[in-house]
Amino acid sequence: MLVLKINEIYFSVQGESTHAGRPCIFVRLTECHLRCTYCDTEYAFYEGDDLAMDSILEKIKSFPCKLVEITGGEPLLQSGVNVLMQKLLDEGYEVLLETSGSLPINDVPKPVRKIVDFKTPSSGMMKNNLYSIVNDLQTWDELKFVIGSRADFDWSVEKVKELNLLRWTVLFSPIWKEVPPADLAAWVLETGLPIRFQVQLHKFLWPEAEKGV
Repeated sequence: MLVLKINEIYFSVQGESTHAGRPCIFVRLTECHLRCTYCDTEYAFYEGDDLAMDSILEKIKSFPCKLVEITGGEPLLQSGVNVLMQKLLDEGYEVLLETSGSLPINDVPKPVRKIVDFKTPSSGMMKNNLYSIVNDLQTWDELKFVIGSRADFDWSVEKVKELNLLRWTVLFSPIWKEVPPADLAAWVLETGLPIRFQVQLHKFLWPEAEKGV
């Protein structure tokens, strides 16, 4: 019996990516091998319950929605997550995967829409970026850079150019309460590049909530 360690499963509004604003079911897996300085989900490092695949699917089906995001932690640390994603695809769900950009994605089912979060210098985890995974991206996948300073921004723009990342949707997001959103928006405009500025919508909707949003 396949079991995954699950931190939480909840129904909310998607707060990030090109899917922002859409109703979405979130499946947050436990465990992460990174320790980003700005992490807002440290509770997912260790907390969670072992759930059988059928129980996970039953919970997901209890919500009136066909969009599911698999997140963490780092969900790809649990090998069974690929089985879960394939089962969801087989059931007619649209599946998003939020991953750190530090682990291979070649075994992820191709129709899954991957949101790959390459780590910027201020995260303290930049050395873990696995840039070769861009070779396994599909046209519908997205790349995210979380910006904590002007130095982060300049580094990210150079990385976008160096790796020719504008073949995909590129997202720049300010660290909550660190970089004023208007500042980041202005920096993006200065580049003249089709980078997509985003904020964490759920932080504005539910600023006091730490879980379940």
